[in-house]
Amino acid sequence: MITTDPSLSAIVRPGAFTRTGLTVSERDPRLDAPLRQAAAAMRSATEPAEITAAVRTMYKRVGLDPTKTRPSSEALLRRVRKGDELPRINSLVDIINWCSLETQLPFGLYDLSRIVGSVALRLGRSGEEYAGIRKDVVHVADRLTLADDEGPFGNPTSDSARTMVTPATTSALVVIFAPGSVSQAVLDRALSLTSDRISEFA
Repeated sequence: MITTDPSLSAIVRPGAFTRTGLTVSERDPRLDAPLRQAAAAMRSATEPAEITAAVRTMYKRVGLDPTKTRPSSEALLRRVRKGDELPRINSLVDIINWCSLETQLPFGLYDLSRIVGSVALRLGRSGEEYAGIRKDVVHVADRLTLADDEGPFGNPTSDSARTMVTPATTSALVVIFAPGSVSQAVLDRALSLTSDRISEFA
């Protein structure tokens, strides 16, 4: 499903799955209570320190400062710890943010119909960039990057507008950017949790 550049095999262990037949809504009220509860729990709980540290190390190993370019999972945790709720985008994105907050692993979520050809996880090349979601251009040179036949479209910090999930999405690719130092069991639990929640709510 995803080909990982051999130079990254010890740094990142991506987990991925696709789902079809999805129904994505602007806002699913069934998610209101569990998302509030998850945010409240993470405010009072000790974060999965080992996983958070491992994700930061993953960034450092490719030359990124995780305090300046934050993993999406840590950005969610910081938002919640400040007292904010999880952002509400649409039902599928909300599920992914929920799973990322609880596992403290960075996720990527992509509309499968907008991905062209095969997908590779590699370092971005000089000059590579894409239009971000609600952001200006995202530069991905020397960063962990997902790319298809049309070029880069995602990374563990910020994904592209080209492949973003909307209420029109009916099939999706879910990617977890797990550090190589995190056990396969931890990754498998995160994948199972996410798959189950998508089955229930989307």
